Amino acid sequence: MRRYLTLLQLRISYRNNGTRIFDGLSGYRSTQIMHKTTVGKPKQKVYHRVHELDRVMELQKKPLLILNLKSIIQSQKTESILLRDLEKEVGFVQKWNYMAVIEKYHPIFRVVGGEGSRSPPAVTLSEKAKKIASLESEALVQMEPVLVRNLKKLLMLSVDCRLPLETIQSIATELGLPSDFKNSLILKYPQFFRLDEFNGRVYLHLENWDSSLAVTAREEMLPPISDAQLKRGKKISKDGNFSGPFAFRLKYPIGFRPNVSYLEEVQRWQKMEFPSPYLNARRFEAAADPKARKRAVAVLHELLSLTMEKRLTSAQIDAFHSEYRLPARLLLCLIKHQGIFYITNKGVFSTVILKEAYDGSNLIDKCPLIKFRDNFLALMGRNESSCVVN
Repeated sequence: MRRYLTLLQLRISYRNNGTRIFDGLSGYRSTQIMHKTTVGKPKQKVYHRVHELDRVMELQKKPLLILNLKSIIQSQKTESILLRDLEKEVGFVQKWNYMAVIEKYHPIFRVVGGEGSRSPPAVTLSEKAKKIASLESEALVQMEPVLVRNLKKLLMLSVDCRLPLETIQSIATELGLPSDFKNSLILKYPQFFRLDEFNGRVYLHLENWDSSLAVTAREEMLPPISDAQLKRGKKISKDGNFSGPFAFRLKYPIGFRPNVSYLEEVQRWQKMEFPSPYLNARRFEAAADPKARKRAVAVLHELLSLTMEKRLTSAQIDAFHSEYRLPARLLLCLIKHQGIFYITNKGVFSTVILKEAYDGSNLIDKCPLIKFRDNFLALMGRNESSCVVN
């Protein structure tokens, strides 16, 4: 398999962004996808693939089916669903994928009735699966303060401390919000949240600013800087990483070999201070100010950090465009900063992944709900559960 994608191929699943690439170091600059080599032959610029991060999307297919079927079963009054009714829940095509999962994973699902029985065949959870599934309520209790905190931070990132409710609903699963979060979470905390209608849309408002939350995940992960590190910081880092209060952690792909001039430019960018993502974006003009452009990168970093698995589809990110004042050329901004973000076209939609959140294909820090899912999916068996990515 190829280890890279051309920029042209990468754009296929996005809207046409032209040929100008957003340069987080020096602003917008015209960059042709094709450029000449010294011998006069055209050479395509490439976007290096990271196979471990592509596998994040590939390996989630079966786990998603299993978890969705678990939810369908638990939503029934009898905690079982007739096989003939499965099509009503998931559709004709997907039904066969679910039937294959039921047949393969006996430790999780049990078929009752049928074959001479008076009752038609139905699927339910195995006794062992029921026992583990009962622990989900405890995980959800542990998640509630995390969700309240993250919702507040999500609103604080916007220019008016408000977001359309439909925008939040579009990433509800990625945030870990329950399906009825409007009633079970928002209305439960009127001291924090308020729902209002504006121009025909329902918005979620933040009632009071919380200064203690105006700290980004990037800042929370900054290690203490020693004098020795400051001295070393004067040297050019070979991997682009730099110890400083305004630096981002970079993880370049294996095939990416920047030259010295590029690394010098990266170091200048790493050292450059920038306004907090929690300051109102109306103060800054990203197209004209390099510091504001770096702030936009920090906003994207923080948005991904607030999700459970540190990833969102490109369409989900684009839904925050106006409220967060994201770059006009969002895709090209993400491509430019491939040391921070990774775009994979694996799966149904193109997905943006925060690279520092993963060790290979494995998510490093897991919230209580992800830990519960890991525990439940371990019933798939040693060989397959070891490949499950959450």
